[in-house]
Amino acid sequence: MRIAVSSENPLQLSCAALVVGVFEDAQTELSREVNTALDGWLDRLTENREFTGKPGSSRLLHSFGRLPAERLVLVGLGKRAELTPEKLRQAAGNAMQALKGARVASFASALSSAAGFPEALEAVASGTLLGSYSFDEYKTKNQEERFSFEAATLLLPADADQDAAGERLRHSEALCGGVRLARDLVSQPGNVVNTGYLADTARKLAERHGLSCRVYELDELAQMGLNALIAVGKGSVEPPRLIVVEYQGAPQPGNPVVLVGKGITFDSGGISLKPGAGMEEMKTDMAGSAAVLGTLEAVAGLRLPVNLVGIIPTAENMPDGKSFRPGDVLTSYSGLTIEITNTDAEGRLILCDALHFAQQYRPAALIDLATLTGACVVALGHEATGLIANDDQLAEALKSSGARTGERLWQLPVFEEYGENMKSDIADLKNAGSRDAGASKAGWFLKQFVGESPWAHLDIAGTAWSDKARPYCPKGATGVGVRLLIDYLQSR
Repeated sequence: MRIAVSSENPLQLSCAALVVGVFEDAQTELSREVNTALDGWLDRLTENREFTGKPGSSRLLHSFGRLPAERLVLVGLGKRAELTPEKLRQAAGNAMQALKGARVASFASALSSAAGFPEALEAVASGTLLGSYSFDEYKTKNQEERFSFEAATLLLPADADQDAAGERLRHSEALCGGVRLARDLVSQPGNVVNTGYLADTARKLAERHGLSCRVYELDELAQMGLNALIAVGKGSVEPPRLIVVEYQGAPQPGNPVVLVGKGITFDSGGISLKPGAGMEEMKTDMAGSAAVLGTLEAVAGLRLPVNLVGIIPTAENMPDGKSFRPGDVLTSYSGLTIEITNTDAEGRLILCDALHFAQQYRPAALIDLATLTGACVVALGHEATGLIANDDQLAEALKSSGARTGERLWQLPVFEEYGENMKSDIADLKNAGSRDAGASKAGWFLKQFVGESPWAHLDIAGTAWSDKARPYCPKGATGVGVRLLIDYLQSR
């Protein structure tokens, strides 16, 4: 979709549809003018309780020649004093769903004029771009009926700085480009996105932006001793790999932020086989790696002045004669030995080797993202990502970014007592304990491999995929983590 900014008067702009924000408790200058042009229609809609401006509401009207715009899309903004960038993003997303339902491919939006904060344009642009997303690559029937947006014009006040607005728009486009990459990767099936596909994606990303990329293959992993990562991938025809992408954007050398993303391209559970019902969703078990690649795409597009390293341990967890077994003992890259009690607790195994590998960079902050535990979904549902950290400052910074971006985090404890259940009788650790406090116990396990690094673990098991459409996220892959991490990196 082409997107542009303009300072044209919304009431004089000829377009297929004009998006207008409406508050519950106040009128804007534009909504008053629209109401007058339509002979009081907006007032009548409010009086009849057909449209009151509540958040999440929208209403499409035909102007019948009373305005140059053929249609109006009224979008509820809630109470004026409670408007935030996230609510504006959601309003823009709701407008996109209304436009899609009416099959209006080109439109103008005056939403940002309703807000009094500088982030308004970026919020509207992000909600518009992300709300237009769809993944239709494998739909072959009725292609001529498939709908896609063509062009959007975001309207600014007459005295707006066009150059500054253009820069904000480019920022949103780069940011949403990273989210779209993450969504695309998670949406693809497991017979397409394997460990080699992730490696090729990383190489192409690095080539596109002039970054450094190194892919460690199986023989190198064996020589280095990343045995936990190797064990998880032994049952698959696709070999495990370790992908490392480096971005040097800071003017001076310095300790980088290191991101580690779980890249299980399909998780059958291995010998501890999962139930068949719902197993098709296990193609999403690489959403952490998708978030890391999406963040690198956005960081490079934005040219952020930071040093960043993305590390992706990737494997396919399949049952086979060569698969690792319950009862096996592995010697991890750190030297700690791990007794396998459940081969379906494989994510923490590939992450523990990657987190120890990350220590060579002396991270200023070490953040891992993983669809790690069903226990996190039980605790938090699909409304928040679980956060576990060993550093309060890092945790608070990430929570603040979560609040600003709408990718909310909820911190879980990582008490040392959780470790009692993770100790093995024959090795240093077990890879799985009892089901109670499962998310925290998994976090405690990972904590053993981060050394002295300021570290945060983001369990995105409940937020990486949505079974229902949300304002600026259609049903399916969410791309969670990208906008959160970009905000965090910018705040540094």
